[in-house]
Order: sequence, then structure tokens, then C-alpha cells
Amino acid sequence: MPEVDVDIGSLVEELQALLAARRFEALHARLHELPVPDVAEVLERAPDEVEAVLFRLLDQERARDTFEYFSVAAQERLLRGLGDREVAAIMNEMSADDRTALLEELPGKVTRRLLNLLDPEERRVAVELLNYPEESIGRLMTPDYVAVKPDWTVTDALEHIRKFGRDSETLNVVYVTGPGGVLIDDLRMRELLLVEPTTRMRDMMDEQFVALRATDDQEEAVALFRKHDRSALPVVDGKGVLVGIVTVDDVLDVAEEEATEDIHLLGGVEALEEPYLSSSLATVVRKRAVWLVLLFLGQTLTTSVMGFFEGEIANAVVLALFLPLIISSGGNSGSQAAALVTRAMALGEVTIERWWLVVRRELVAGLTLGLILGVLGFLRVALVGAFGGAYGEHWLPIAVTIALALVGVVAWGSLVGSVLPLVLKRLGADPAASSTPFVATVVDVTGIVIFFGLAKLVLAGTLL
Repeated sequence: MPEVDVDIGSLVEELQALLAARRFEALHARLHELPVPDVAEVLERAPDEVEAVLFRLLDQERARDTFEYFSVAAQERLLRGLGDREVAAIMNEMSADDRTALLEELPGKVTRRLLNLLDPEERRVAVELLNYPEESIGRLMTPDYVAVKPDWTVTDALEHIRKFGRDSETLNVVYVTGPGGVLIDDLRMRELLLVEPTTRMRDMMDEQFVALRATDDQEEAVALFRKHDRSALPVVDGKGVLVGIVTVDDVLDVAEEEATEDIHLLGGVEALEEPYLSSSLATVVRKRAVWLVLLFLGQTLTTSVMGFFEGEIANAVVLALFLPLIISSGGNSGSQAAALVTRAMALGEVTIERWWLVVRRELVAGLTLGLILGVLGFLRVALVGAFGGAYGEHWLPIAVTIALALVGVVAWGSLVGSVLPLVLKRLGADPAASSTPFVATVVDVTGIVIFFGLAKLVLAGTLL
């Protein structure tokens, strides 16, 4: 039967009602007829005391699968409510990569306790993966895969898969290894199924494979999966020995985390490690306060810069009316450029080596956008000045000043917004740190200089 969307809220109420009525058989049956992702979501939404009871009603295999769908925060919460024997059963049955993701997020004391509950072999695997650098592919991979030898026939390979493939993370790809476990090729399962059983692995090999290094950054995996459209990629050490695989579900999690971090940074917020509602108020305030303080200090420069043009403002007060319009337009343009370039860099569409193409493109785009806004600004001032008499006898040079300032500030904003991510990348920082508020602050300060500089040139001999 095809799966249909379910109302999680109604399910939680239904299961709580069954629990209150102590109808454990009906409760057990209902939990086991639901898809595992729905079970995980239901348990996460249930009250803490109900969550642990419902989890204990799951069969061991379903409990393991459900636990792996939990968020790290939910996993940690549930572990606190279970006994050592129950925790050991879950941890030993978890896939190595999901277990590593949990262990690296827990406090050191808790991690040591959980490691001690593992079977010796599982403990060895867990420690080995945790020894890789943080944010490395080694932390993301699983050692559960199927490898065959080049002199094996298809019959030999399929027999090996039937015998040892049950614990493999995926059976879509079979890896061919040589002496010492060195990876020499990977084969799609469909290739094995579509040839004669007597065909040997070496006759199917082309030695054209893509592999990740265990010490590479996890973002490398995202880029390679996107480029090669694979469901799994092998992971090798410095000598080319196959040490594990990374599957697309783990990479999707990394991609989501990286996208979330970039969105937070672009919004001028330090990235949250936990979901928004799971993060404490103190954490949310701290993450936001750092950037707000930095941006506040940056904005104080605006006051200082305006002090240099105190005389111009006093002689032509009308200019102050248009100041928010000018600098906000420049900030908006810069924020747009920063968002576009940052995302293009994240997708691998833009590299530092192609900086000139980016700058040229954004300069032309900025000038074009500036001309559009400049025309609109000119018409607005001219119409109000000519027919409303709002700006006195000098409405025409004021309109020209506003138009030119919009062209200059918007073009400058686009240039700043496109260059900052490239500069940060060159310095080894995250390009997303060129956040929308940060770009706006930079453009605000410099935009004032551009605006009043043009005003002094155009309005010389009239208002100034």
C-alpha cells in the first residue's frame, strides 16, 4: 500500500489515549503499522514521560531504526531515560555513521559512558571514527560496505554479497579491492546482474572511479555527490586503501547543515548548533548579540562620517530627506549581490580564480540597476519639485544629484557585495560571513561619502 501523509498531532493524541487506557496491545500494533519516520516524529512530539514508554514498546529492530531518525537532541533526551542495557542494545545496533554523529555532539563524560557500553568490536569502530578530525569525511563515513576481488566471478561476488551484505549500508555499489585493501574500482549492482555469471570482476572494470579522502572536509562530499549524481562514494586513506563509504542520506544532512549555517550568517546571526526551538533563549540571544554589537559599532562610523558633512547638511537640509533612500538602496543592492555570489560559491559555480568575471558582471548589473532607480528618483523629485514646489527653485539640480547618487551608490553596493565573499574565501573564512547586515553597514558608511561628494559637485554655487 502506498504511504499517505498523516496528521502527527492527531497521532500523538491517539497514542496518548491508548496509553492512558492501558491498551498496550493496540498501542504496540499502531506503532508498528506506521512508517518509521512517522514513529520518530510522533515520539519526538510526545511529552518526555510518554516518549520513553512508547519507545520501549517498539521491537528491537524498529527501535534502532526509529532512534536513527531522531534529532541529536531527542536521542540525548531519550538516552537519559533508558537503562544501560537498553542503551547498549541501541548503540550496538546503530549504523556506525549515525552513532558517530550522536557521540560527537554529546558531552565528553556521556560519550565515554556510551563507549563503555559498546561491544569490543563496535567500540573499536566508534573510537576509530571519532579520531578523525571534526567536520572531516572520516566522521561521516561508515565502515559497512561490500568489497570483492578482481579475480572473482559474478557468481562468487553475489554469493559473498548474500553472505555478508546484510550489514552493508548500501548494496547499490560493490567495491573492488586489490592487495592490502587498495580500492581499484567500483561497480554498480545492475552491472553484476546483467552479465553472465561466469564473468570476472576484472573484465567489468574500467578503473574510472571517484573517491573521497577520509581527511577531506565534509563539504567536499557534498560537491562530489552533486557533480557525479551518486548514491554512495568510497572513502580511502592516504595510501588509497578503502576504509569506508559515505551515502547520500548523510551528505544531504551535511548539505542541510551548511545551507542553514549560510542562511544564519547571511542574516547576521551566528549559526545555531541545535534547532531553533530546542536552543535555549540564552543561546539565541548570545548568537545574535555578537553580530548586533559588531554591526552597531560599524554603524557608529555612519555618525562620524556624517559629522564631516555637517556644513553641507546645514546649508541644504533637503539632502537629509533623501539620505535614507540613497543608502538603503545601496545596502539592498549589496545584500542581493552578496547573497547571489555566496550561494554560487557554495554550489561551486564561482571560484576565486574567476573573480574578475564576478566583479565585471556585478559592476554592469549594479550600474544598470542604479540607472533604473536613478531615473525613478529623478522623476520623483522633478515631479514633486516642479508641480508641488517642495524643493524650491533648485529642484532640478537636486533631482540630478539624487539620480547620480543612486547610480553611484547602487553600483558601489553591488561591487562591495560581490567582492566581500571572494575576499573572505581568499582569507580562509566562510564567505557567508559577508552577511546582509554587514554589507549594508559598509555600504551605508561609504554611501554617505558618495552622496555628499556628488552633492558638493552638482550643487556648488546653488545650495552649497
